[in-house]
Amino acid sequence: MRTYAQYCPMVRAVEVLGDRWTLLIVRDMLIGATRFNEISRGLPGLSRALLSRRLRQLANAGLVERTEDGYALTRAGKDLRPLVFGLADWGARYAFGEPRPEELDPELLMWWMHGRVDSSGIAKRAVIQVEIADRRRTYWLVLEPGDASVCHTDPGFDIDAVLSADLATLYRMWLGELELLDAVRAGTIELTGARWVVRGLPGWMRASPVADTVRAARRG
Repeated sequence: MRTYAQYCPMVRAVEVLGDRWTLLIVRDMLIGATRFNEISRGLPGLSRALLSRRLRQLANAGLVERTEDGYALTRAGKDLRPLVFGLADWGARYAFGEPRPEELDPELLMWWMHGRVDSSGIAKRAVIQVEIADRRRTYWLVLEPGDASVCHTDPGFDIDAVLSADLATLYRMWLGELELLDAVRAGTIELTGARWVVRGLPGWMRASPVADTVRAARRG
């Protein structure tokens, strides 16, 4: 590894964290990713070979450790939370404009959304068909007590509700710029189906971990 040859704590931190993808790996681990495949699914532009290399580098730096079923942040890794989410705050205020087309990935969004579902209030299986009209893509969220999964093909269960919107609107909902029910009332999102699912979905589907940061920046 090339160094900056400067004796400074900031320089040492940049040498550990400044490589491409490193902070995003830490971000995903801070919000709950522990298995190699989970981290890989959340970073689709990162090759598995490079992910392995970055995890080794983080382990050698004392930020990550191997566990029986994956990886975990050490105390030093967990202490990066203020830095990582501080960058999110700065980015939301000063560098977060309109999305670029290549930034809107429906499969990644569905992966993120399913990972934030609060299934503690779900009493029985709920299957939500998600239609992304402008991409002509359909996904299925299968929500069960204590579990949530996303399917790219019809899972074969009865559909309890249908959620339909364009991709950019779904991203705005995910990032907290609009609330699901407000968007339904405005007609930018369609939500139809069984009443217990329509009523429950806004509480089950939590927004992005940086949603509060984005909301604050937008208000500012």
